[in-house]
Amino acid sequence: MTDNPSGLSQNPEDYPTPDDPSREAGAPTWMSSEIGGVPDEFQRLWTPYRMVYIKSGQMPDAGACPFCLAPTLADENGLIVHRGEHAYVIMNLYPYNTGHIMVNPYRHIGTYDQANADEIAEIGALTQTAMRVLGETSRCDGFNIGMNQGRIAGAGIADHLHQHIVPRWALDSNFFPIIAKTKAIPRLIEEIRAELQAAWPKD
Repeated sequence: MTDNPSGLSQNPEDYPTPDDPSREAGAPTWMSSEIGGVPDEFQRLWTPYRMVYIKSGQMPDAGACPFCLAPTLADENGLIVHRGEHAYVIMNLYPYNTGHIMVNPYRHIGTYDQANADEIAEIGALTQTAMRVLGETSRCDGFNIGMNQGRIAGAGIADHLHQHIVPRWALDSNFFPIIAKTKAIPRLIEEIRAELQAAWPKD
């Protein structure tokens, strides 16, 4: 007797033929029941947004700044949540947590001390609004907010200032980031972007 770990019948008569009109859409045929693979104990983390990084890398092209490029695109293509006068809010394409966003000045400046008074004021105001909107839409319990300035300080895009806003939830820590260098992101970025934009206070 052979093992049958899939639990599917191994009798061809138990399956409809592909051209059987009574066969439900997607129902397995004899052959498809054999080639689908055997279920295992692993969970699958579907992260389709990572294909952008796999195909293109972090920067859109050599020498280009993604934070200068994003505001020139439509909101959904540039992942823009809100556009202010001196600064804007954008989704992080490689989020640490669901809803990870950034507040960036439009000007291409590298560090906070290079920002003028108008930029500083608007970055602060947009950060406050972003916290309120994230709190309303995601029911988060706290935030990590900060700026990494300079590559030595961990800035991935060091030449364009950006402030991270990372929502946090109670008990959202697990072994993934430490052991597997993996973060589980349960929602698609564009879905969150549209939700935040819709909830953003209208001027």
